[in-house]
Amino acid sequence: MLIAHYAHRLPAAYDLGLIRTRVQARGALWSAVPELHFKAFLVREAGRYGAAANEYSSLYLWRRADAFRDFLTDGRFKVVTDAFGRPPIRTWVGLDARRGLGSEARFAVLREADLPVDADLTDALAAEAAWCRKVSAEPDVVVATAGLDAGNWRTLRVVVTESEPDGTRPGTWYEVGHLAQPLLASLAHGEDAG
Repeated sequence: MLIAHYAHRLPAAYDLGLIRTRVQARGALWSAVPELHFKAFLVREAGRYGAAANEYSSLYLWRRADAFRDFLTDGRFKVVTDAFGRPPIRTWVGLDARRGLGSEARFAVLREADLPVDADLTDALAAEAAWCRKVSAEPDVVVATAGLDAGNWRTLRVVVTESEPDGTRPGTWYEVGHLAQPLLASLAHGEDAG
């Protein structure tokens, strides 16, 4: 699995209604993309949920890295670069991903952390997978995934949830404009083995 995320910072006066309209128009196009567990269309609005600036971003969980490569090389990414320029794309090796019991993807929270230099790598990465199993069993969670940026030895934890930020899940919060979920149902459920 591969997690990919890119963001477009928008001017303070930018009409986020244009982004929401774009998301509604494009969201359904992602419903049957092969090798894609999900794509979350994310929005941050300055002054809401801790956002200092307006931002539009996309978060993907690909089943295989070559599917992400194909997305970049077969012309589908041109829609993004034509509209917003070429954003830096961050990627993480997927350590685990689980679907939850929640059904309405309203918010997503992303949290990164450095892996301590003296941490046992096997134990640290197993702990990330265990976190994913545990949090995905919470009743408001739609999907959770954990990843590793091995170039910088940083972990990423993602929770897509029905619940608004309430201080119990630290990280960067986004409103989910749309969650395309072609292969979400193929992920293991909560703490099920898998």
